[in-house]
Amino acid sequence: MERSLDEDRLAWIFGSSRSGSTWLLRMLSSLEAVVPIDDPHLGHHLGVWRPISLAWATAEHPPELTTLDRIKHDKDGYFFCDRYRDAWEPALRRLIVERFAAQAADTARVPEPVVVVKEPGSHVAGLLLDLFPGSRLVFLLRDGRDVVDSWLAAYRRGSWALDEGAFPVTDEGREALVRWQASVWAYRTEVVQRAYERHPADRRVLVRYEDLVRDTAGELARVCACLGLDAAPERLAEVAAAHAYEAVPPEAKGERKEIRSARPGGWRDNLTPDEHAVMHEVMGAKLAELGYLDAAPVGSG
Repeated sequence: MERSLDEDRLAWIFGSSRSGSTWLLRMLSSLEAVVPIDDPHLGHHLGVWRPISLAWATAEHPPELTTLDRIKHDKDGYFFCDRYRDAWEPALRRLIVERFAAQAADTARVPEPVVVVKEPGSHVAGLLLDLFPGSRLVFLLRDGRDVVDSWLAAYRRGSWALDEGAFPVTDEGREALVRWQASVWAYRTEVVQRAYERHPADRRVLVRYEDLVRDTAGELARVCACLGLDAAPERLAEVAAAHAYEAVPPEAKGERKEIRSARPGGWRDNLTPDEHAVMHEVMGAKLAELGYLDAAPVGSG
């Protein structure tokens, strides 16, 4: 039997990884009406990076970042080419619907839940919103310098990310990793910005991580309004308190944990001046456009 999924009850969290998206999804999943789908990684299958990160460490000049689908879109033999989009697009949509609907059927706590998908591969946000134009969009934005800082911590020996395929970065490899992660943040942010601008205004919300830290319950209310979720302010305050950084057990948070900190601006202290320069070289224009160049306070990232 073919499953269905009402687009009006499908929502995406797009943005850069290490931007608080797991925190946001966990808070939303505390609400009975929400079915969370955590990291389906559609973007990492549909939008494979070109070149791969190795090029940042080995190329004479760092190449421009793009994805395979952008390089191959006009090649008739490429599976997801433009010429045969009418053939593959409906089938891809049905595949995604069947997969998400199956999980919703297994885990829903109410008859008509809101399915909230946290997609780390947000560089395919445009494609996914083309497939589901009636869905809802949460654009979670964080200062790219804190994102890079967080990823550098994830690549240290003993970090949580080593269990998920990361590797300990050497001192000599740090600058290449900074350049790679800065490029990924800039690329993803630009893609999600374009998708956000095209999406209907009543089905989108932009949330800055820094605001989510400062006024968690208030920002949750904005997200819930966009997603069509009816949640009382008192309930959102309870959710915010339950998931606050201070409420996380000490053994579950810290420098090498997935839950690292909740204070923006740590990149200033944690990265070297040379690494600062690389980040601003790669991300400077986008940081300035978004108002971040002078916005991040000193803290521990």
